[in-house]
Amino acid sequence: MERLQKILSARGIASRREAEAMIQAGRVTVDGKPAHLGQQADPLYQMIRVDGVPIPGALTERVYIMLYKPRGYVTTVRDDKGRRTVMDLLGRDGHGLWPVGRLDWDSQGLLLMTNDGEVTRRLTHPSFQVEKVYRVRVKGQEFETKTAAMEGLQKIDGEPIQPAKTRLLWSEDDAGLVEVRIREGKNRQVRKMCALVGLQVVRLTRVGEGELKLGGLKPGKWRHLTAQEVEYLRGV
Repeated sequence: MERLQKILSARGIASRREAEAMIQAGRVTVDGKPAHLGQQADPLYQMIRVDGVPIPGALTERVYIMLYKPRGYVTTVRDDKGRRTVMDLLGRDGHGLWPVGRLDWDSQGLLLMTNDGEVTRRLTHPSFQVEKVYRVRVKGQEFETKTAAMEGLQKIDGEPIQPAKTRLLWSEDDAGLVEVRIREGKNRQVRKMCALVGLQVVRLTRVGEGELKLGGLKPGKWRHLTAQEVEYLRGV
C-alpha cells in the first residue's frame, strides 16, 4: 500500500504536489469512489483512475467467478506441498484472481474467485455479517435433537461463536441432511459444530453466500457472475 500521490508520481502522471491538487479537485477515484488526501492504495488490487482513465499498470477490470470447488483441492493460489489448488480448475481464466475465504480440502461447494480487494474484505470480515449456507450429510441418531442443539453452541475450541441457524432437511435410519447457516467462518467451524453434538460429517457443501446461490453448477465447473450478482456484491 502506498499513498496515492506517490503512485501517481511514480507513473509519471503528475508531481506529488500536482497529484495532491488532482485528488483535492476530485479527479482521482479508487474503486469508483472519490479519493482523499493521505489515502493509501494498492494498484495491483484496486482500480485507480484519473479523470475516469485507469492509470498505467493498474488493475483495469474486475472479475467475479463462482466456482463449484470439488473435494480434493486446496483453497489457495499455490501450495508448497504440491497439492491441487482451485487455480488448477480455472486455468488461464484464473490469472490474477484469488479465492474469497476458504473451503477445506475435504469440503466442496460455492467459492467466489475475484481480483476485487474491497469485495473480498466485505465478504470475509465478520463485521459485515454475510451469511453462508451449508448442506451437511451426516451420520448419527436423534437428528432432530442434535440439529437443534447446534443452535445453542456458544463456543468452539474455547472461543465464542455467533449463533447459527440449523434445520433438519431429512433423515432416514442413521443418515441425515442438515442445513447450517453461519455469519462467520472459523476454522472448520461447521464440522466442529457437528462433532460437538455427536453427528459425523460425511459430506459438506456450501450452497450459498449472501445472495449468491450455487444453483445447478456442477463440481469442478465455474461461471462468471451475472450483472445483478456483481451489483449485489458491490453493495454488501
